[in-house]
Amino acid sequence: MKPGSLYGALHRLEDEGLIRPLRTERDGALPARTVYEITAEGTRELRALRDEAFTEFELKPDPVDLALAVSADLDREVLRGYVEDRIAVLAARELQFDHQLDRRWPDQSTADDLIVAHAKMRIQTEIAWHKKVLADIDKLEAR
Repeated sequence: MKPGSLYGALHRLEDEGLIRPLRTERDGALPARTVYEITAEGTRELRALRDEAFTEFELKPDPVDLALAVSADLDREVLRGYVEDRIAVLAARELQFDHQLDRRWPDQSTADDLIVAHAKMRIQTEIAWHKKVLADIDKLEAR
């Protein structure tokens, strides 16, 4: 998230009464920093979002699926390169999660570990699917 987006989001949350400024801190010559706390209304909203996350499931379209669906005009080697590049990016991201698991912080909880494991498993599934695309790439219809 870009700093400008973050500050805009903080101001919207404050305007909606979900957070409030707690204090302002200054570290040396750095700009002053406002520390916020969640309000009672913010806690209610957070709990509602949590409950919604646990009870609803939506499989959102992946832009890569659309790109693949309209790739008939691409040279197969170009498409193969795109998919191989995506696999490399995904594999690098998976390694970042491995390193995160190696560098536990003192108060890291079981929930934190499970969240990292979830992200890692999602990446592994993406890698497996991209490898399937590579295996089936010559079966795609060309125009």
